[in-house]
Amino acid sequence: MTTTRYAWFPGLDRLAIGLSGLCVVHCLASAVLLAMLSTVGGLLADPIFHEVGLTIAIGLGAVALGRGVMAHGYIMPVAMGSLGLGIMAGAITLPHDAGHAETIWTVIGVGLLAMGHDLNRRAIA
Repeated sequence: MTTTRYAWFPGLDRLAIGLSGLCVVHCLASAVLLAMLSTVGGLLADPIFHEVGLTIAIGLGAVALGRGVMAHGYIMPVAMGSLGLGIMAGAITLPHDAGHAETIWTVIGVGLLAMGHDLNRRAIA
């Protein structure tokens, strides 16, 4: 199977990994800001911010990881990325006032998603 057919956007996995990094920064910054400044932290902890971010992550993950499995045929990147997205979706359902559980699970999910994108990128290259 040739990879040139699916090389229409070679930086898609790198972009997804970068967005995963921004998500981790957002989660950790939200927790710190929420602890320090309740007004700014409340703005960053708005549920719509997380819902839009998760929607973008799901769309980008579906396109990038789906493109990869069509190009190289390996399931592991999709499985890893899907597990990460599932954990992120589960974390968004946790209450914000339940300690740091939401942040911890989101960071774990983002890490798994980024790992899936990295596996995908390496398999295509």
